[in-house]
Amino acid sequence: MKKIVILGAGPTGLGAAYQLRKLDYKKWQIYEKNNYVGGLSASFRDGKGFTWDIGGHVIFSSNNRFNRLVDNLLGNEILTFSRESWIWLRDSFIKYPFQNNFHLHPDKGIVLECVSGLLDNLNKKDSYKNFEEWIYSFFGEGIAKYFMIPYNKKVWACPLKKMDYNWISERVSTTDVHSILKNIIYQRDDSDWGPNNTFRYPIVGGVCGLFNKFLPYTNGHLQLGKEVTRILPDRKEVIFENGERVSYDVLISTIPLNELLKKIIMKSKLGEIGKSAAKLLWNSGYMVGIGIKKPCPSKKNWMYFPQDDSPFYRVTYLSNYSPNMTPKGNFFSFLAESSYSKYKAASRDTIIEETIQGLINSKLITEEDRSLIVSTYMIDAPYSFPIPFLGRDKILKEIQSFLMKNGIFSRGRFGGWKYEVGNMDHSVLQGMEVVDRILLGKEESVYKS
Repeated sequence: MKKIVILGAGPTGLGAAYQLRKLDYKKWQIYEKNNYVGGLSASFRDGKGFTWDIGGHVIFSSNNRFNRLVDNLLGNEILTFSRESWIWLRDSFIKYPFQNNFHLHPDKGIVLECVSGLLDNLNKKDSYKNFEEWIYSFFGEGIAKYFMIPYNKKVWACPLKKMDYNWISERVSTTDVHSILKNIIYQRDDSDWGPNNTFRYPIVGGVCGLFNKFLPYTNGHLQLGKEVTRILPDRKEVIFENGERVSYDVLISTIPLNELLKKIIMKSKLGEIGKSAAKLLWNSGYMVGIGIKKPCPSKKNWMYFPQDDSPFYRVTYLSNYSPNMTPKGNFFSFLAESSYSKYKAASRDTIIEETIQGLINSKLITEEDRSLIVSTYMIDAPYSFPIPFLGRDKILKEIQSFLMKNGIFSRGRFGGWKYEVGNMDHSVLQGMEVVDRILLGKEESVYKS
């Protein structure tokens, strides 16, 4: 019986642990560097009674296996929502996605520019080499100018010319001029697009309320506070910060791919593989929670902000997901997400004040509401989104081939480094499927290495 070691108890590691237990496999262990589980899907309760997630996470999936797992784990301890998602532009909210609903903006100059851009593109041949060119080719000058370019610069914190476009799929709604003209003529909104138009959220514990339900499946196998310092593939051994050594036959790692390769020590040098890892791009994020003593003024779920009068690209009314997200009484909470990277700076010291001012600029709160703020909370996520940069797939193929030849399966949001399969459902399924591959010889369908 092979000994399987899992590094990381986030969604992928917990998915792997769940599947090992379901298959009644005995010889495995899972190690987590933090003193909590959930990884980027962890949740934290502050001293004032507010619960905060590491970003605007919700539960949705088109995968039946994942949905059955959620039903099994949470049962009735989950709420279901029809998405209320909006975009703030020029002192007005319009429904998301922008390219389907721009005609509802009260500034008809914006509407005209967007329509003109689409019409100008009708006779152009598709020709694009990167994400920025793809935006202009698909949406035209107007939509690109008012939303797609400024918003994506904010969220990715990366020059869009450095990004590929092949990851798009269900992530971005493309346009159909005939449908848009119908929407304009009939003045209807078109806000149902996308896989998350209906989503779910745990009643208790924030989004990590789901991942806490995995814990019974890890009994006797999970160790917290165990940070890896070195991995020795030649000896099939993991060394932890406290000096402890653990042997393995197969290693499942959810450590960010660039960090994983730095920890690997072998007789044969990594050479080109190490150089490839240095090319990986990602962004980081400040997640700022603002708790306010006041009844919630809106039923919205989350909102997007392309303008530069706020640091954040997205704000969630987190308190609208569950009554247990705030103290009892008349309270509500925002969670605002701001990106930073080597291409775009942001100040940890000033981000909370900048966020509050951005909420005021966006008319989500007033200057007078400052006195009603009873809690502020900041989470610094050094890894937020793996960026789908140009040349990514070739580099990943080389790295993953090297790792698997050495008995290491690197999976998850940053273990696999594929944004388009980096949601919570994808990540859990990657863990389950890699176990099925190792033990049952099944092909993986979510992460294709």
